[in-house]
Amino acid sequence: MRCLLMLAAFLAASMPSVAQQVKYSVKGTYSGNGMKIYLIDKLTEKNIDSVVVAKGKFSFRGKAEKDALMAVKAENREWVIDFFNDGSPVKVNVNDSTLKGSPLNERLTKYEVEQDLPRRAFGAKVASMSREELLAHEEEIMNEVNKMIDGQVTYANKIFKEESSSLIPLAFSQLYFYDNGVDVYDKLVKDQLVYSNHPYLKKARDEVAEMLQPKDNTKTAFIGQQFTDLEMADPDGKMHKISEFVGEGKWVLVDFWASWCGPCRAEMPNVLEAYNKYHAKGLEVVGISFDQKKEAWVKAIEQIKMPWMQLSDLKGFECAAAPVYKIDAIPDNILIDPQGKIIGRALRSKMLHARLQEIFGE
Repeated sequence: MRCLLMLAAFLAASMPSVAQQVKYSVKGTYSGNGMKIYLIDKLTEKNIDSVVVAKGKFSFRGKAEKDALMAVKAENREWVIDFFNDGSPVKVNVNDSTLKGSPLNERLTKYEVEQDLPRRAFGAKVASMSREELLAHEEEIMNEVNKMIDGQVTYANKIFKEESSSLIPLAFSQLYFYDNGVDVYDKLVKDQLVYSNHPYLKKARDEVAEMLQPKDNTKTAFIGQQFTDLEMADPDGKMHKISEFVGEGKWVLVDFWASWCGPCRAEMPNVLEAYNKYHAKGLEVVGISFDQKKEAWVKAIEQIKMPWMQLSDLKGFECAAAPVYKIDAIPDNILIDPQGKIIGRALRSKMLHARLQEIFGE
């Protein structure tokens, strides 16, 4: 008998687990008759189903994994309406991105609409401006972009704090990992939160990790190698090399950026904070700009008030740094130790501070 029980247990453990499937019922309205509406699995990013709007209405029925994060999207609209497959019927209005369903899904919709209001208002504002107006208000627009990005990140952190007992943080997890670093995933799993073992959390972690340090990109190959020197001009036209700052106990963060790059400018307060905190302990920063216009480059340096060395050959992505370090997107950076070895790449936000704290202490 004991052997039979052990055999049964062994066979049960050997069988592949099957996720619980629950029915979904999605009804919707949309003014775009003849347009396609897609039902999307956010985990796989694949279309589960599609229908054509007829007489302002559409619907989906079927089965999917319980608590799967799904979405409804119209073919001619950027905005998607997310919901969790918790077994409750869902009614969506694609015209205004609203949803009626379980309290969980109604809260999720409320949060997502609220978070996106600044972006929608900004998009409408920019769309109404002429090219001349855009150029005339370039600085103002860039400041709005940076403020908008900061606001979205702050909102994601707020959701993770206030909705820790629900699945809702999953929908904001990419921004959360981008700001707090992918290592916080381990803590979220350890804390055994409602969403800790949800596959979408790991997907978000992996996507952000790939974004910051792509595994299939040659960027990661530079970590552990000696840096390759570069020579460029400062804003006054004087030539400098990175090697001027390496050695003698100095750790050098080479920051690749540009005045026109919104994410670069949004990251600058973080770099400035790190510089102010650790410069006296041996941190140097060297900025290498991917600008093409000297006036815009110099103006950005003055606006952001960056006290470190700035270099550029004003060739954009054709600059000397791009082929040497395989840079195809910015912001990016490398961290060089006193012996000239590259020990980090794409260190942003809290990940930069965590790495520098390892080196310099508090």
